[in-house]
Amino acid sequence: MSNVFDVLKERGYVAQVTHEEDLRQLLGEKPVTFYIGFDATAESLHLGHYVQIMVMMHLQKAGHRPLVLLGGGTTMVGDPSGKTDMRKMLTQEQIQHNALRFKAQFERFLEFDEGKACIVDNAEWLLELNYIEFLRNIGRHFSVNRMLAAECYKSRLDQGLTFLEFNYMIMQAYDFLELYRRYDCQLQMGGDDQWSNILAGYELIRKVERDNSFALTFQLLTTSEGKKMGKTESGALWLDPEKTSPYEFYQYLRNVDDRDVEKTLKLLTFVSLEDIKELCSAEGAALNRAKEVLAFEATKIVHGEEAARHAQEAARAAFSGGVSEDMPTTALNEAVLKDGLDILTLLMETGLAASRSEARRLVQQGGISINDEKIAAIETVVTLDYLDAGQMIIKKGKKVYHRVIAE
Repeated sequence: MSNVFDVLKERGYVAQVTHEEDLRQLLGEKPVTFYIGFDATAESLHLGHYVQIMVMMHLQKAGHRPLVLLGGGTTMVGDPSGKTDMRKMLTQEQIQHNALRFKAQFERFLEFDEGKACIVDNAEWLLELNYIEFLRNIGRHFSVNRMLAAECYKSRLDQGLTFLEFNYMIMQAYDFLELYRRYDCQLQMGGDDQWSNILAGYELIRKVERDNSFALTFQLLTTSEGKKMGKTESGALWLDPEKTSPYEFYQYLRNVDDRDVEKTLKLLTFVSLEDIKELCSAEGAALNRAKEVLAFEATKIVHGEEAARHAQEAARAAFSGGVSEDMPTTALNEAVLKDGLDILTLLMETGLAASRSEARRLVQQGGISINDEKIAAIETVVTLDYLDAGQMIIKKGKKVYHRVIAE
């Protein structure tokens, strides 16, 4: 059996790592307890989190033990990494609500039987800390000069960095120390934008416990143009089917750029590297087979095989001009359509545009059609006359379909 570290490298997950050869040897010799932290800033995990979940699944399949660390404490401060402004402050009740939603989602991906994966909340130790003791015992190990040189802080100095956020690195480092002490956790992992914070925990264990641990970061999920993947017109690509339907999730991945297919197949599915190489050897329209495999396999992992199959059928029906019950749908009161609804408002109601200005631009650029008829004027008023068998199909661009029904 191949070493799981090699698997992670071959599939393109690994960005940075401490003591690479030592970690590879350790992962090949015995079960290792590792953790990834997830701050509960929203009600659902998203596509970026999914990359990290895939790594946890790879490691658990190889016999290692995942710790899912919910940020019940750190979310109250907010991670400044990658942010130009301070994050919105949530109440403790909101954070706990979000953490419970996260917990339910993780149970779809990892095995939580006795001795396997474990969910921990850093609120257990962070919310009860004595400030003076924490400064004396932990704060003395941190150099302000080195902290300010970290990218997560350096990039914020011009816009302003609050003292609240400045504490985040120390809190995350302390998390690693606590998990090391409580669970013999030897490895912390996370996105590459977390490297400074993760390294701080690695160094804290070395200074306080005089022992070795390991830090590893993953490549961020970006397009070939360097843009972050997982953003749609309506916001993030969520793993909660109530926030992003399986169809929308499938369609997003089905429509990735040709240049990103191989990378996303490696990161978001368990398809073998041999099969990925064969699928991606095609060019042009023939590459659509690889995109279908990508969308189906990832949707199957996130939402289950049945939901993935329905999403695939709906996507194929939309492409061939048909209609499926699984297509994203907006129900409008019949009286609204009887009076008439302007096209710009309709595009916003269906989530196909985030604002009237965006809706106007879509129409003016010829990007909107209803029942295969191009909408040419922004003054268009959509009425009951547009319904065909009680529904209409709005198409945005070449690949986004939305069904509107009257009720």
